[in-house]
Amino acid sequence: MRHHTTGAAGALLCLLCCGGATALASPLSLSQAAPPSAVGTGGVHVTEIGSPAGLEQWIDRFRSRAHAAGISDATFDRAFRGLRYNRDVIDKDRNQSEFVKPIWEYLDRAVSDKRIENGRAALRQHRRLLDRIEATYGVEREVVVAVWGLESSYGDNRGDIPVIEALATLAYDGRRGRFFEGQLIDALKIIQSGDIAPRNFTGSWAGAMGHTQFIPSSYLAFAVDFDRDGRRDIWSDDPADALASTAAYLARSGWVTGRPWGVEVALPQGFDYSRTGDKVQRPVSDWQALGVRLADGRALPDHGAGSLLLPAGARGAAFLIFHNFHAIERYNAADAYVIAIGHLSDRLRGGPPIRADWPRGDRALTFAERQELQERLTREGHDTGGADGKIGPKTLAALRAYQRRIGMVPDGYPSLEVLRHLR
Repeated sequence: MRHHTTGAAGALLCLLCCGGATALASPLSLSQAAPPSAVGTGGVHVTEIGSPAGLEQWIDRFRSRAHAAGISDATFDRAFRGLRYNRDVIDKDRNQSEFVKPIWEYLDRAVSDKRIENGRAALRQHRRLLDRIEATYGVEREVVVAVWGLESSYGDNRGDIPVIEALATLAYDGRRGRFFEGQLIDALKIIQSGDIAPRNFTGSWAGAMGHTQFIPSSYLAFAVDFDRDGRRDIWSDDPADALASTAAYLARSGWVTGRPWGVEVALPQGFDYSRTGDKVQRPVSDWQALGVRLADGRALPDHGAGSLLLPAGARGAAFLIFHNFHAIERYNAADAYVIAIGHLSDRLRGGPPIRADWPRGDRALTFAERQELQERLTREGHDTGGADGKIGPKTLAALRAYQRRIGMVPDGYPSLEVLRHLR
């Protein structure tokens, strides 16, 4: 399974922010960021890092940078009136777990019976709205509703933290100051546009907002005024603009109407696992010739070229993924998130649960263990591209080569068993 920290073009969503399907390696996860510095964004020294006085000084110096980005004094003053240093935001940032939840635990929660039941209720309740959104953007309603369900539990957990306060606190704190300052400037542009008043401008601790948890840069790039009331309102109880904005995002990311994100498949005995990975695309006829079948044994449907993805290695479920997988990936680049959105949308459509078992006795490696895995593979003569804790293509190739050498199934899965062998 690949691990990502950013999505494409800075258009990111945060899974650790609100009450959706949390505790996956999120695009906005900061647990592996650099330690805080006594130097704020742009090299500005502040009197005291992590204090209300220090934040006030940072805001005074930030004003000129906001002006340079086109923010007026009136907007700036409205947005920062009454703002405080939010210690809770920093605590949430600092206390993210070093453990990545295994995909089966993530999917258990993300595609729970309750989430499916509530999603089907949402489809019925908003049928006419979803008809219009689907007709406008060509993104199936079940996919849009699946994003809604994962990001905010169908609007129940949109976040109640003042966005400007959260982003200013994080930008000043410095762990990812440049990123959060950019989001803060975009948030000020949203206020200046008149789409939301500062008192109603709330979201998660990391600045993700509304029914489908757009961060400010995503909002500016993709949000739409679907109900034509003059505002792109993703915050209110009416989900029209938020759901339409999600469909617009996916459509601009290349969504193809009528095509699946992927299908669960069964692999034959003796399958060559070097053929797996989302960079290895083949026509469906080639996969069929290699003995790959749908999980229920039927022949593969032809939805264009596809790749084989094994998010838990040879002992877990296998998926043949297609073009629409990558459209969802633009929304959030973590494999488990994309599978969760795709599978939840299938379940909302009446599809079956995942058939394969998962290696539930395993646990995911911690960040430090992934680094150790890379270091030990390098000592064994394999090129991982460095020990950064990210399982990318070079580490996958190194893992497969090592597994093949010691007689393990060469699936490239970074398991505790492989690490123990290396030790």
